[in-house]
Amino acid sequence: MPAKGKHRRPKHHAITRKLALAGTGGAALTLPLISATSAGAVQTTTAPTAQTAAPAAGAATPTTYSVVAGDTLSEIAAEHSVSGGWKQLYAANRSVIGDNPSIIRPGIKLKLGTQTETARASRSAARPALKAAAKPASAYPNNLDGWIRESLDVMAKHGIPGSYNGIHRNVMRESSGNPMAINNWDINAKNGIPSKGLLQVIDPTFRAYHVPGTSQNSYDPVANITAACNYAAARYGSIDNVNGPY
Repeated sequence: MPAKGKHRRPKHHAITRKLALAGTGGAALTLPLISATSAGAVQTTTAPTAQTAAPAAGAATPTTYSVVAGDTLSEIAAEHSVSGGWKQLYAANRSVIGDNPSIIRPGIKLKLGTQTETARASRSAARPALKAAAKPASAYPNNLDGWIRESLDVMAKHGIPGSYNGIHRNVMRESSGNPMAINNWDINAKNGIPSKGLLQVIDPTFRAYHVPGTSQNSYDPVANITAACNYAAARYGSIDNVNGPY
């Protein structure tokens, strides 16, 4: 008797045979031949819908920026590669900025247009370094122009009136712009309290009208200017109204 199963005609699995027959005839369908032992290979592929599809890498997304103290439109536009620069940024946000593009309030949110996720993440990580590089160690130059501008900012915080031209005019008359100028010949000098500094302030006046946050040294340019302007505001209404010895 031949060995069991030897020369026996192999049986085709029902699934295999059925799928194979689907390919007979003149117009055959292309169907996979699968056996029962490879059933794990059967996969159902569903095309992603618009709702479930993941966003493509680098897809553009709308983005905004929240303004912090010290920001300018030109810096923001440069750091975030805003197309059209600060002018385009201003045009897109004029309703929240107002009529003056040089004044932007901390906390307002600016529309920057669109960015790719990759670009946005890269710029967000680099922003602290960019801000540090963009900001100078001091906002004011160490010269008469810088001293006046810094004084005006201090005065604005304390409600002291005065303009750049009014201060500059009086400084040039009183000291010619020399912060170490001192008058050793007039009646104040004879009384032991000479006039000092850019706006020739005597020590009692300096102490009485000293503005908090500035130096206690009457020769300090910013301290001297702000104290003198504070005094002029109390006596004349503003340093702008002073056109001679005061």
